[in-house]
Parts: sequence; structure tokens; C-alpha cells
Amino acid sequence: MTVIGFLKKLRIAPRRLIEYLYGREDEMLALGRLLSELVAMKGEVRSLSDVEFRVFSQFGDDGIIQWLINNINFRERSFIEFGVQDYRESNTRFLLMNNNWSGFVIDGSARNVQKIRSSSYYWKYSLRAEHLFIDEDNINDALTRSGLGANIGILHIDLDGVDYWIWKKIETIRPDVVILEYNSVFGLDRSITVPYSKNFVRNKVHYSNLYFGASLRAIYDLSVEKGYAFIGCNSAGNNAYFVLREHVVNNINELSLSEGYVISKFRESRNQDGTLNFIEGDARLKLISGLPVFNTKTGTIEML
Repeated sequence: MTVIGFLKKLRIAPRRLIEYLYGREDEMLALGRLLSELVAMKGEVRSLSDVEFRVFSQFGDDGIIQWLINNINFRERSFIEFGVQDYRESNTRFLLMNNNWSGFVIDGSARNVQKIRSSSYYWKYSLRAEHLFIDEDNINDALTRSGLGANIGILHIDLDGVDYWIWKKIETIRPDVVILEYNSVFGLDRSITVPYSKNFVRNKVHYSNLYFGASLRAIYDLSVEKGYAFIGCNSAGNNAYFVLREHVVNNINELSLSEGYVISKFRESRNQDGTLNFIEGDARLKLISGLPVFNTKTGTIEML
């Protein structure tokens, strides 16, 4: 049965459903604008969690980004985001629709990219979407194709995989702000990442869904090397925020790792049959113990 047929069976007019969904999105945007105004009035904050709210972001990153654009003199009003899926839930969509920034998004699924290109916001705003499975060999060419130039406002890398290696390889752009996903399960003490693999797919490499990405210390060291300062993490404990060092002025404060580190508490681990098992805390690390990781300080392979 088609979706339209199913709706008719339930006596729901497809047009009314579409109007309802559009109305809900308008309400979300209107509420987001009000929250943005409140965030804009905040100056220095103790933690990025103090300014969090969500419209389209998975967690509270929409609010953090709104606070940043009110406290940083961005060179360009543009963004690039990797791993956006169908873009319904992302960290830059509210920025696109609320602040009219220009953007370039990439996803490894052709179906997801087609959904983005078919959406109403794709023609209403300055957005480009490309289907590409990102690796070390194609990333810089892809960034050049974005047409946004070298001075990007915000870069968000969320590949659930070899994020560290892709960030390390990027040479063609210099964003004002970089949002990097980290794997809290790896802890804070070790500077480690999954070894590079051109075809890394998180849920295929290990059934648990926990073996991916890099520790916060690993992406911190790399970002500092590239000229960035760490300003904290979101309250969910999955995204870390870095700004070009020249932006550490006024209300933007650099933090140490221990000051800004947040341990994730969301429970996304899986059983071998793909079902959620809801384990948390140290039990998550035990589930992937013995798997190989690359120590970014020593350049050697170790075991979790």
C-alpha cells in the first residue's frame, strides 16, 4: 500500500497532513527565533550548555551556534556540514533558514541527497548538496567544488567514522568555527582514533555501534596544531567546539580539556541483532575492548 493510500484509509487527506507538517515547521522556526533573541542577549557563559536549544539539531547545538554568531566576527556567512543524512535533523539547517547563511552539505547516500534537493528549502535558500562517500583522497576537491571559498564560517564534521583523519587531511578551507564529533566512550585520557579505512562504515565494522571516531584528546591535539582553541562541548557529550585562536576575545573563552569535557550518557549501543541494548557507563567500553585504535601521539596501534 502506498503512503497516499494508507492516509486515505485513515481518512486523512494528504494535503491536510502536508499543511499540518508545514505549519509545525513554521512554529518550530518561530519559537527558534524567539530563543535566538534570548541567546543573543547572553554575554559570557560558564558553559556552552547555558545557551543550548534545539530546532533541527539532534541535541542543543542550534542554540550554541546562535550564541556563537552573536559573539564572533565571522569572515563569511557560510557553512559546510558532512554526514547530514536527509538533513531533517542537522546542526546547520536552522542557521540556513533562520539566518540565511549559505551552505554546502555532503552525504554518502544518493537517496538522502535527492530528498534534500527535492525539499522546498533547497530552492528557497542558498544550499548545495552533494552525494559523496568522503575519504582522504576526495575531501579537498569536494571542498573546492563547494564554491564557498577558503574562509568558511562554520565546518561541522559528523561522519561517525574516520572523522579525525578527514579533519587532519583538510587543507583547502580555514573555518572560523569547527564542530567535531568525538567518541566519549574512548574516554579523556588517551589520544586515540579508529585506524584509517577508506570504506569505514560504523555499524558494519562492529555491531555495537560504539566503535567509531576519536577521543576528545585526539581531536583537541589536532585542532590546536591547526591553530584552533577549544571552547567546550555540548551537554550531550558528542560535539566539541573549536574556534580560530584570534576569536578568543570578549565572551569567547578557551578551556582546558578537563574543564570542557562532557561524558555522553545517551545509549545508542546495539546487540548483534541490531536492537538497542541501552548499556551505559563503563560497560560501553567493555563491549568494544580488544579492538584496535591508533595512538595519535605515538603513531602506533593499541588495543582498547
